[in-house]
Amino acid sequence: MEREQRPRPHRLYAASETHKERGSAVYARSTTFQARPGSIDEGIAYVRDEVMPYLMAMDGCTGLSMICDRESGRCVITSAWSSKEARDNSDQAVQPKRQRGAEIFGAQPSVDVWDIAVVHRHAPSGEGACARCTWLSMDPAGVDSAIDTYRMTLLPALEELDGFCSASLMVDRAKGRAVSTATFASRDAMVASRSAAEALRSRTAQDVGATVTDIEEFDLALAHLHVREMA
Repeated sequence: MEREQRPRPHRLYAASETHKERGSAVYARSTTFQARPGSIDEGIAYVRDEVMPYLMAMDGCTGLSMICDRESGRCVITSAWSSKEARDNSDQAVQPKRQRGAEIFGAQPSVDVWDIAVVHRHAPSGEGACARCTWLSMDPAGVDSAIDTYRMTLLPALEELDGFCSASLMVDRAKGRAVSTATFASRDAMVASRSAAEALRSRTAQDVGATVTDIEEFDLALAHLHVREMA
C-alpha cells in the first residue's frame, strides 16, 4: 500500500527485538510534529534522552520509535502500550513533554491513537534504515477484513522486496483509519521498491475498499518500540 514519490527519509514502527509471541492486543499513540527542518537533530536528542526514559518509567509503556523526514520536517513519535487504559491514562502526564517538544520543533503536535494489529520482522534494521508509511481510510466495518488481507497477501509480497526488514499495521477501528509502515535496510532499497510498492498498494487498497490518504518516506531515527511479532 504505497505511492511513488520523490526520495524522503522516515521511520516508524520498527522494533529491535526478534522474538515471536502472541498475546493480547497492543496499543499505540503517535505524536506528529511538522517541525522546522533545522530543529530535527535537537528534537531527536530530546526524544531519545528525555521523552523515552520518562515514558518507559510509566506503567504499561513498552517502547518508543521516531521517524523523521528531514525534507518536509514531518516527525512522528510513536509509543507502545500494553493496555488501552495505560495508554489513555498516561496522556495528561505526557502533556508537559509534548509542549516542550512543540517549543523545540517550532510546531504544535497532532495526536492519534491506534490498535497495533500487525507486526512482522523479516530481517534486522540497522543504521541507515528507512521506512515508508501509508495512511488509509475505509469503512470501519471493513477494518478486520483489511487486517486479514494485509497478513495473508501484503506481507508475503513485501518479503520478496530486496532490503525489506519489517512491516506493521496500526488501525483506528472506530474511525476506519489505518497506517501501514514498511521498513527497509537503506534508502537505496526503499527507493528501488517504489514501483513494486505502488502496485501492491493499489491492488491491496482496491481489494479492501480503502482510500490512500497520504504516503511519506522517513529516516528511522529511533527504533525501540518493543512490540511482539503479530503476523
